[in-house]
Amino acid sequence: MPRVAHLGHQCPRVLRVGLATLGDKHLECEDVEHAVARGINYLNWCGYDDGLAQAVRRNRFDREQVVIALQLSGRTRSAASREIADALNTLCTTRIDVVTFYYVEETSEWEEITGRGGALEAVEEVRKRGQVRIAGLTTHQRALGAKWADSGKLDLLMIRYNAAHRGAEQDVFPITDRRGIPVVAFTAQRWGALRKHTPEDPSGFMPPPASAWYRFALANPSVSVVLMAPGNRRELEEDLTLLEDWRPPHPEELEILIAHGQRVRKHAGLFP
Repeated sequence: MPRVAHLGHQCPRVLRVGLATLGDKHLECEDVEHAVARGINYLNWCGYDDGLAQAVRRNRFDREQVVIALQLSGRTRSAASREIADALNTLCTTRIDVVTFYYVEETSEWEEITGRGGALEAVEEVRKRGQVRIAGLTTHQRALGAKWADSGKLDLLMIRYNAAHRGAEQDVFPITDRRGIPVVAFTAQRWGALRKHTPEDPSGFMPPPASAWYRFALANPSVSVVLMAPGNRRELEEDLTLLEDWRPPHPEELEILIAHGQRVRKHAGLFP
């Protein structure tokens, strides 16, 4: 199981497990610094002035060895330009390595982003100035995400993928593999549901820990980076145990993970 991934576009190679902040977590600047010291160098930032932003702003690590990814909400050129400028100012940095159009779920949104006066124009403009390296997109919609990845307008795709939600294996990865587009996977634990019991668990079954679910996603060669989103330092330390046992699941483990994923898909609520 490869430990690092190459995103291209002059980005440093990255450890295949990244750190994400969501705006409602409690990671401090020191926690982010600790994660980077352990080797985490793909940081997915939600745009809030949180511990991740503070760590970047305070120069707590070698900026040239860390990839900063921004989730971009603006759909128009003007909105995206303001958002990128605000992000650069908040982080006190001259460059954001990856910008992904955030949660694009409808064709109309894609058409607005890529049309005249759309957010893609703003990203291309700042890319020419060296302020952005990679243009990507985040979505839950597998078929649409694959179609957009195949358009030639994206350098990266961020998609949901976990043991309970494996549709990307058929719908997305063949396209991104053919295109050579890096994939960043989120919700590897299915918002914690994969670590919980279901009514159909075998007797004596204990749901595997966080590291096992990250390992499941990382074992897929079509996935470049898997994001962890710990809520605090304790959860961060638990997630980082993965680094001490970096390997794909054993065949027996994989069977257990897939079987529990199927039970979770059945019992943890409806989702496509």
